[in-house]
Amino acid sequence: MPARQHSVAPYTPFMWVMTPDGFFSIVRKRGETDLTVRARVRGDLEALEKEYLPSLGPIIVGGGTDYAYRARVDSTSLASAIARMVEDVDYSNFKDTVAARQGFERAHVYGEIWSALRKLTPEPES
Repeated sequence: MPARQHSVAPYTPFMWVMTPDGFFSIVRKRGETDLTVRARVRGDLEALEKEYLPSLGPIIVGGGTDYAYRARVDSTSLASAIARMVEDVDYSNFKDTVAARQGFERAHVYGEIWSALRKLTPEPES
């Protein structure tokens, strides 16, 4: 299935990834082969690099968008890193794990996202 075109930003495809150690927006800018991994918190990219993705490029500050931090990486390396993250899942409650690793403030923000996405759940059929 072809990637869906996004009408707001000149990126395709794109995804959000929330982990107990960080929140990332991953995009492939048109005409580029590497992926750009964006974050709102520098420490998220630093943790990603340290724990799973040593090949992550230098962290760039700014860049003219609402994501303050970004770095580039090839898609094969990122896919392997995400696969290792999946293998490392050892918890039964995501939000509790976020609170334990990053504090209650981050867990609260993730909870707000969870709540917003819950609105996508269809009403039960009668």
